[in-house]
Amino acid sequence: MADDATRPRRALIVEDEMLVSMLLEDLLSDLSFDPVGPFARLDEALAAARTETFDFAVLDVNLNGKETYGVADILLERKIPFVFATGYGKSGLPPTYHDCDVLSKPFRRDDLARIVDRIARPAAR
Repeated sequence: MADDATRPRRALIVEDEMLVSMLLEDLLSDLSFDPVGPFARLDEALAAARTETFDFAVLDVNLNGKETYGVADILLERKIPFVFATGYGKSGLPPTYHDCDVLSKPFRRDDLARIVDRIARPAAR
């Protein structure tokens, strides 16, 4: 098993729209992440957040009518950086999550790259 210095960075994708999840997979791969998922069902996303190994996550706020804040809570507890992907912007989040980063839909590669660079930059070794 690879140690942290040689292990590829991994990114959890929680998204229910197939085209958006495919775009995220491509963009994250371009940013040197191995995608984990995508997970389109809340129960699967919760299980992955608890058990999978990853360095960063992109969470669609709404999966088929179910909010993903439980996934966010797990990531906060595990101290794993993440960004909410939503068309409603930061104002659409409950007050508890107003300090969290938001990737506004529709987004571009540069939008995601800026967030990744700011919150998921690998630690200096």
